[in-house]
Amino acid sequence: MTDSVAAACRAVLLADEPRAKVRLARAAARAWRRGALAYRFDAAMPDVPARPDRPELLPPNRMPKRGRGGSERGRAAMLHALAHVEYSAIDLAFDVAGRFGAEFPRRFVDDWLSVGADEAMHFAILDRRLRVLGGGYGTLPAHAGLWEAAAATAHDAAARLAVVPMVLEARGLDVTPATVARFEAAGDAPSARILHRIYTDEIRHVGFGAKWFGYLCANAGIRPAPHWQQLVRTHFRGQLKPPFNDSARTRAGLTRDFYEPLVAG
Repeated sequence: MTDSVAAACRAVLLADEPRAKVRLARAAARAWRRGALAYRFDAAMPDVPARPDRPELLPPNRMPKRGRGGSERGRAAMLHALAHVEYSAIDLAFDVAGRFGAEFPRRFVDDWLSVGADEAMHFAILDRRLRVLGGGYGTLPAHAGLWEAAAATAHDAAARLAVVPMVLEARGLDVTPATVARFEAAGDAPSARILHRIYTDEIRHVGFGAKWFGYLCANAGIRPAPHWQQLVRTHFRGQLKPPFNDSARTRAGLTRDFYEPLVAG
């Protein structure tokens, strides 16, 4: 029997070793593209994905300060934090496809498995860059709370799309251009190019979130922006804070009428 897309997604989530997770993510995306995975959702997604022994995961208030990336050590710490975000994003992409794919057309799975392949590539190139700088993923502690948003929205596709791509990933659009500029100012052009490539891909990822959130709202006959605001108030534990990269957000379909009403005063 042909493996199902849900089983392939579950296998990615249960891979605890980073290279294995990257390999399985890329293989699942390729298999889906060539029609080798059945459009079946016969495997449950785990409540929590498997994690490697390293890095040590710490709560946000125990994370060491990274600085602003001026020193080589500070840049390496920032790249490590970003690598952890991308590692977690692999799981987020495959989880949303495997957990909610049955509620959407096949194009939903097309989009999110392509995102998962992108995130695997992002992690791999960041890890490779860290090794050039004398480290590698797992050599520093990392944030323990990145899966919290997925756990809080595991029951509701609209809530997941509202919070993960349309809040958390959209925040990356706001902060990455300044980070790229700091790396360039420090003379670290290779790292700056990697971050710019990731930034370009993330615009598309946020766009997938906005597109499929809009699909759900259209099917339910409700206005997207007010519904998004309600879901964010309910399921997102932080606050939306300016400055916003309005142009990148608009390119992704996340217009100001969504987020401006929620801006912290």
